[in-house]
Parts: sequence; structure tokens; C-alpha cells
Amino acid sequence: MRTAQISRKTTETEVNVILALDGTGIGKISTGIGFLDHMLDHVSKHGLFDLEIKAKGDLYVDHHHTVEDVGLCVGAAFRDALGDKRGIRRYGSASVPMDEALANVSLDFSGRPLLVFSNPLANRTAGEFTLDLIPVFLQALADRAGITLHASVNAAENPHHAAEAVFKALGRSLRTAVEVDPRDKNIPSTKGILE
Repeated sequence: MRTAQISRKTTETEVNVILALDGTGIGKISTGIGFLDHMLDHVSKHGLFDLEIKAKGDLYVDHHHTVEDVGLCVGAAFRDALGDKRGIRRYGSASVPMDEALANVSLDFSGRPLLVFSNPLANRTAGEFTLDLIPVFLQALADRAGITLHASVNAAENPHHAAEAVFKALGRSLRTAVEVDPRDKNIPSTKGILE
């Protein structure tokens, strides 16, 4: 069973995540931030993950704490669900167009957390959601999941389309990386370990 359940409670947020890697793409997501819910639903759908997220945060301050803590919990859920990472493909990459927007995501469950993010729409918003929070989520995810994550928006005019392309590409990249490789049941590393 490649599943995980993560809970985190601080003075700023309370987050609960349930993840099934071998799901059907059912997302039940409620963070109090409608745009974030919409983006995470794309990760669930395009990754074929069953993902349940319930979060309450100090949204009267801003969205930052909730976005970051949801990212931390989703990342921890991937880490726990994968265990020692035996038999996974490890790498995933996807290029996703969303109308005029194009995003690319490539990632590696290397155990070496790193985010490289290129976004020409910084300081822009989609509704009330500032796109500067996308790398906050991605960094938290990468840190807790132990992934090297490269994401870029190569073309976009509409900020909603740009964000949507990133999260769809993220879902598809994660899906590929966590798939079980039928040809290799070992840990996919010459070191024999992925932390």
C-alpha cells in the first residue's frame, strides 16, 4: 500500500493530508484558498493520485503560511508513501500547454531537495492569489519530499493559465516518477540508496 497520512499543527495552520499514489485522480481539497484548491486538484487529476487535503490557516494575515504548510505536508506524504523508493522510476518530466501558456516540470526523487523556478509572471495575481506563492509551495514540496525540482513557465499572458500549466505538469511529472518500473525492482541509484 503506497499511502500516507500526514498531520501538522502550528499556531499558524492546521493541515491534514491523505495520499494514495496508486489512485484514480480523486481530489478532495479544502485549504480555504480557492485558487490553491483548484491547482492541487490538477495535481491529483493529472497524477492519478487520490489526494485529500484539509487545511485551516491564518488567512487574515495572508496566504503564505497555509500555502507553505500545505506544501510541506504534501511533500512529507510523498516521502512516506514511497518508503525506500525501491522499484520507482525516480525521474519525471512533463511539458504542458494551457492555451497560450506553456510550462515544463522535471523532477528527481534524489533525496537532494532543490528548487529551480523560472516564472516571468512574478508579482502578478490570479484572482486574489499572488503567483509569487507558487515557488513557496514548490520549495516546501521539494524540501519534504526530497526532490530536485525544475519548473519553468516558457510562455504565458494569462496568469491563471500559467499557474495551471505548472500544476498540471507537476502532477504528470510526479506520476511518472513514482510509477513502479516493471523492469527494475531495486532502488534506482548506483549508490543503492535514495534518502
